[in-house]
Amino acid sequence: MAEITELIGKARGGDQDAAARVFSLLYDELHRLAAGQLRGDAAMRATSLVHEAYLKLAHHGALAVNDRGHFFAVAARAMRQIVVDHVRARAALRRGGDLQFAALETTALHLAAQHRDDDLLALDEALVRLGEVDAPLAALVEMRFYAGLELADIAVQQGRSERSLKRDWRRARAFLQRTMTEA
Repeated sequence: MAEITELIGKARGGDQDAAARVFSLLYDELHRLAAGQLRGDAAMRATSLVHEAYLKLAHHGALAVNDRGHFFAVAARAMRQIVVDHVRARAALRRGGDLQFAALETTALHLAAQHRDDDLLALDEALVRLGEVDAPLAALVEMRFYAGLELADIAVQQGRSERSLKRDWRRARAFLQRTMTEA
């Protein structure tokens, strides 16, 4: 315990070797804390979390902690920030952060079969907004995406040219893409 306190004092003064030694002496306890933070998250391992936290703590040069308890408090906060950033990134992907809008060429049943529920929900919210702005464009998306109709079929049903429907389809996709990326 006294050795850790002494090493922390040296690390606070900028001694990188002392900071590395503190990390190695407390590694097992940090690993236990990290495993508790993750609670079985397969996408992120406790070892990588501990290492990322160390890099975050050591990034600023001197290890600015007062004692062992303060070290763990700072390390826990760093791990929390890393975990939260990881979860936010994963959630952003679920909300359409990686959505490729070519997928709108498929059908809703295709997305549901792929278990892309979050993509469908995000699309539904964007479609509600599109319906508020331009109801005919929203109806076009519903016919294409949910009913699986081709533009030629919709053109016949609505008595419009396929060319104008293609233009509307591009506008609708652009609106949906913009709306989904803003959410």
